[in-house]
Amino acid sequence: MKFTTENELQNFDFKDAYISDIRFSLDNFMLYLDNVKILPSNSTNRDIRTMRTNNLILTLEKATITSFINEGYKVYNADGKLLKTVNDSPIPEENYKQAVNELISCTINNIEQTDDKYTISIDTEDHTYLLTLTSQRNLEDWNKYFNL
Repeated sequence: MKFTTENELQNFDFKDAYISDIRFSLDNFMLYLDNVKILPSNSTNRDIRTMRTNNLILTLEKATITSFINEGYKVYNADGKLLKTVNDSPIPEENYKQAVNELISCTINNIEQTDDKYTISIDTEDHTYLLTLTSQRNLEDWNKYFNL
């Protein structure tokens, strides 16, 4: 049985979801995710408790990347003294494809939606990317529910 929801992004918890693949075409931005939590408020969740799934495809239709940032950070020593500050660095548009491919096998920290704007925070081993897109709608497709 296949499950599909439309514009129900708020009914999923993407924290620590694993990115197994990313596809970006002229029209769609697709994230292939494992370890996604399906909240009780989801329209297809009949167990009325938080469940989990793998192989979820999150599709942002008619998506456009509006910003792609390698987030800055601060390094402190053991005494709390600031050693180094690295500022945010925007990824140039011509490097989007390469940068997106580097996000495969990373984990999602958060996905937020405000109207047609989507902000995705992705953690790598040593830093975080912030990807902002606009999209007309989101679709979520998956095949199975698993217990947590």
